[in-house]
Amino acid sequence: MTKQHRGDDAVKDVLKTDNPVILSYARSVLSEAGIESFVLDEGMASMYGGGIPFVEKRLSVADDHAARARDLLAEALKDDT
Repeated sequence: MTKQHRGDDAVKDVLKTDNPVILSYARSVLSEAGIESFVLDEGMASMYGGGIPFVEKRLSVADDHAARARDLLAEALKDDT
């Protein structure tokens, strides 16, 4: 996944999806675990009329939470992806 910088904090993408239900559920799973997440590329889909399947949104977390977030999401989404 991609590593980015948000100010002085490094962040990593932990999920890419064009499915808003999976994205919302993933954010909920991370929130319940105390991991702050944010969505990148939300505006990209709307630039192209919304709902274009090849424009995936990225769910990102702070670098130091990335490994735990991936583990939590792998377990939570194992039957959905």
